[in-house]
Amino acid sequence: MTIGTAIRHLKKGDWQKAHAIVQTDESAEACWAHGIVHMLEGDVGNARYWYRRARRIFPLAFDAPQEIDALVAALKGRQQEPGDSSDERGS
Repeated sequence: MTIGTAIRHLKKGDWQKAHAIVQTDESAEACWAHGIVHMLEGDVGNARYWYRRARRIFPLAFDAPQEIDALVAALKGRQQEPGDSSDERGS
């Protein structure tokens, strides 16, 4: 399963299904999602650990939908980088 599937579970509030996916992925985005999982679970200490692994600043006021949206935006930005049409190296 993919990080996209984990995000769909997070959006539904089903942190247990999301957890099953992200715990097998070592990417920074999966670590971030893993941190969100533990915040939804209520395990702040573990969430902080996963935010550190993701190299993310732990939010002072946790807002799950906002964090999930930020994760989605980061993933979309990463997908656009290799073939970014705004690349102007030849200019």
